[in-house]
Amino acid sequence: MTSWLKDAFENPKPVIAMLHLSALPGDPQYDSRAGMKAVVERARRELHALQEGGVDGVLISNEFSLPYLTDTEPITAISMARVIGELVDEIDIPYGVNVLWDGRASIDLAMATGAQYVREIFTGVYASDFGLWSTNVGEVARHRHRIGADHVKLFFNIVPESATYLAERDLESLTRSTVFATLPDALCVSGLTAGAPTNTQTLSIAKSAAGDVPVFVNTGVKAHNIADQLAVADGAVVGTYFKRDGVFENEVDSARVRELVSAANDFRKSS
Repeated sequence: MTSWLKDAFENPKPVIAMLHLSALPGDPQYDSRAGMKAVVERARRELHALQEGGVDGVLISNEFSLPYLTDTEPITAISMARVIGELVDEIDIPYGVNVLWDGRASIDLAMATGAQYVREIFTGVYASDFGLWSTNVGEVARHRHRIGADHVKLFFNIVPESATYLAERDLESLTRSTVFATLPDALCVSGLTAGAPTNTQTLSIAKSAAGDVPVFVNTGVKAHNIADQLAVADGAVVGTYFKRDGVFENEVDSARVRELVSAANDFRKSS
């Protein structure tokens, strides 16, 4: 299955940048005075900074829709579709979407906007900061097929942020059963929250158990550790490090993007 990565991305072990959208209509922190125009303009600035910095892909997410819902309201995906619709002609690299935390809505948004992949929590039952979190991957997979979105690749968060898997199962067996029974296109291994380090040992366990399914390091990637992370993982998803001063709430800093991409390129050339 790693072959699809070669078809989708120009470089091996791709660096996928998060494009964090500002709070949207319906979100507690939405700036109704500035309106959707401000959301679009910030997204445009950050998109160009990421692309100019040389990232291999972009993942568009409603990261500032805190606190998150596990069954989102329609206004969220609709607002995201507007943003993507205004920017799509300016996106020059493969792009995906993530409607936090709603797999079905993510797939719908991908299908409507031409996104090539989604990242979401598709499997498991969790005790989370957002309440009891129960998924239904069979229903989501059938929904993807029914709407003609089989081409949309699914990135499964195997160790989700802000949540604990309720079943007493080790990561190796969890990874093996997820790969066998639920047919992910890729797995994402995370730390506790956005920007939190992903333990390399945890990443190695998931990678060894995943077989041919690509494994991405999903949080805590920095310029100084990306070589170590990519030595294990098949790619990286990066968000917080690209922000000014490495602060989650800040806008993307193009210099930090170039710094990390340069470190990734050095590793890729030498491996």
